[in-house]
Amino acid sequence: MDGTRTRSAFRLMCRRGESLNTRNPLSGAPFGSFLWAMRRGNGLPKLGGMAKKPNASSKTSSGLTPPSPCFGGGGRRKAATAAVGDPPRMSPTQRAVVKSAARLAAASAAQTRAAGLSPPVVPELPAPARLLDRLRHALRVRHYSIRTEQAYVDWVRRFILFNGKRHPVDLGAGEVQAFLTHLAVERRVASPTQNQAKSALLFLYREVLGLRLPWLDEVVGAKLGRRLPVVLTPGEVRQLLAHVGGTMGLVASLLYGTGMRLLESLRLRVKDVEFERRELVIRDGKGAKDRVTVLPENLVLPLQSHLGRVRALHQRDLASGHGDVWLPDALDIKYPGAPREWGWQFVFPSTVRSIDPRTGAEHRHHLNENTVQKAVALAARRAGIVKPCSPHVLRHSFATHLLQAGYDIRTVQELLGHADVKTTMIYTHVLNRGGRGVRSPLDQI
Repeated sequence: MDGTRTRSAFRLMCRRGESLNTRNPLSGAPFGSFLWAMRRGNGLPKLGGMAKKPNASSKTSSGLTPPSPCFGGGGRRKAATAAVGDPPRMSPTQRAVVKSAARLAAASAAQTRAAGLSPPVVPELPAPARLLDRLRHALRVRHYSIRTEQAYVDWVRRFILFNGKRHPVDLGAGEVQAFLTHLAVERRVASPTQNQAKSALLFLYREVLGLRLPWLDEVVGAKLGRRLPVVLTPGEVRQLLAHVGGTMGLVASLLYGTGMRLLESLRLRVKDVEFERRELVIRDGKGAKDRVTVLPENLVLPLQSHLGRVRALHQRDLASGHGDVWLPDALDIKYPGAPREWGWQFVFPSTVRSIDPRTGAEHRHHLNENTVQKAVALAARRAGIVKPCSPHVLRHSFATHLLQAGYDIRTVQELLGHADVKTTMIYTHVLNRGGRGVRSPLDQI
């Protein structure tokens, strides 16, 4: 009877988190949970005789919930309750770790009881993230652009669906090559598109799944062909701009007058427009590089008038409790008032506010690039231009017309933001009159 009372009192002390005698180093329920968490995280070796994690649904023979895991002071382990076990046989290193952790747990439990708080609850480990979520996380850690993130996630999703929703770990070189062949043969995608899909799959296997398989380097990519850019003549540019009006006409004129890419012009901030110096500062362009380009004299007054209307829109947003804009690299945390400042607003804001897909915050973002693309294509049809015309064609025309005007190719390279001058030299095909400056023999007849 005395032994039964002793064991019952011992279990009650474990549930209350009270201290035990010096023979038992694990002296309380809070430390029992701590030790269980250490075991789950592989921070402490599994000790013999340790009780299992208590289950809320399990009941003892007396109808009580089993106590927190701790070590008992003698006697055989009760199979019905599994609450108290024999003292484990520990090495000197294990014994030192347990004693040190016991002292810390006892001090923490005392502070908790003194403050009148409940014992800490060990949170459950989160479930493994989904594959596409892990892919997004890996891309954001490496500061890939949101466009690259969307493209890579889309290619990986297509790859999984192509293989019957099988996990990529179970797939090999044959399945990857079959998917790329399907894109080239059946879907007839261009070489850059096929290589982009290949890059997305290689990133998945190497950076997300952590696989360093020999066949990854043996995946064959498409051969890139050399294509000449579409260039408009000065007369065609004049006709095109004449059929684009309003804000879209200002954007198109800025593309041709500065040589910016479409997204670079739409992401332009008010603070980066230098009217006195007649220049524009392009932040975080292609390749995460900054550069400076020219501001045309003919666009100074139209741009100032446009910014006046944009500022009035910003004042209305502030009056209605909005007016903040998206900032990169957590600048809104470093400078809390910056999102509402006039200098950080977009030069070409959208007419409606939208939700940030990453943070869920409501902002007034810049214009959608599809709107500008449709406006330029419609203007080209109205002007009777038969060449395939897009906003990027205006950038090609800017570089070509500067070279025709006699400007140095290195200057044009800096204005365009090319890393290699070989990329800029593609525009030299129009410098010679006719095909490479050769006079056809037919003209001599």
